[in-house]
Amino acid sequence: MRLGSKMFGQLSAAFALGIAAIAPAQAQSTDFQAAFDRSFGTEQRTPQSFDAVYDSGFERRIAQIADGDEGRIGVAAVDLSTGQAISILGDQRFPMASTSKLAIAATFLEGVERGRWSLSSEFPLLVPVRSAKYSSLKAPVRKGNYLPASDLIEIMITRSSNSATDALLNVVGGPSAVNAWMRRNGMDEFQLTRDIATLVRDDGEFDPVAHIDERDSATPKVMVQFLTGLYQGRFLSASSRSVIIGAMERCRTGKRRIPALLPDSANVAHKTGSLNNTSSDIGTFITPDGRTIAVAIYVTGQGARLKREARIAQIAKALYDGYSDGSSRNWTNAEYRNGG
Repeated sequence: MRLGSKMFGQLSAAFALGIAAIAPAQAQSTDFQAAFDRSFGTEQRTPQSFDAVYDSGFERRIAQIADGDEGRIGVAAVDLSTGQAISILGDQRFPMASTSKLAIAATFLEGVERGRWSLSSEFPLLVPVRSAKYSSLKAPVRKGNYLPASDLIEIMITRSSNSATDALLNVVGGPSAVNAWMRRNGMDEFQLTRDIATLVRDDGEFDPVAHIDERDSATPKVMVQFLTGLYQGRFLSASSRSVIIGAMERCRTGKRRIPALLPDSANVAHKTGSLNNTSSDIGTFITPDGRTIAVAIYVTGQGARLKREARIAQIAKALYDGYSDGSSRNWTNAEYRNGG
């Protein structure tokens, strides 16, 4: 496991910077954003101007790659050593899909620390039972095999097991308990509404490209805030953090997303999410000089899942290049948009 005392030591000195100073860099078409402003009461945006809005070539390049003319794209990232942050639609809500599973794991592990249960406690998988879309407020499930909580967390994060997730979600007290944990730790722009069985069964009710459904949604910035607090030790003990981060390092899903264009030395630790017309990936990578970067990327539309995944990979590569070359901002190797 790569998470050791050296990493925590490197991070601890810089976390006083936090991420409160993340400055949004808006990048998508004026008409598209204005429509959202009218619908959701946010401030009317000025016409797009890279020169006026962006402070650096780094921000401009991320904004260009994250252009949302084929669907909304939200990006937030922060250097945990320096506090340098980037945000593209970072304050806008996106479907969390399975990226919410990290918050569920954190809520459960807090219960372990408080003695409510242990990692060896066994709970049943909650397996979906076939039912028609929207036929009930909560999708029916049945109890499956009993597994230790440590195994449930492992397959929930590494393989994105929905049955394992709903098992732990049921133990902690449902979505409201996870929301309470997030709010108690200062993260308000997060809303878990349904269990995963119901979320998956009723998926497709709205198109996330053109509609913001606040159910089961979060902003990219709040998910980066979660990752920052996780690494910084604000929320959980070192042993609990190692359970989550270790599983993120072993993640088996999303090989075409954040890790796709990064070198093995980047040591990606991440968690993916996928639903109707939306793909996402949140996690961390390490720059060549040992700095940890937390990132959340949410992509809707783009025509197909493979194109959404390619866009995530391109954005992650551009972030890696930009944070790795903090002085010269050399974008020669950046991945530019070419239809995917």
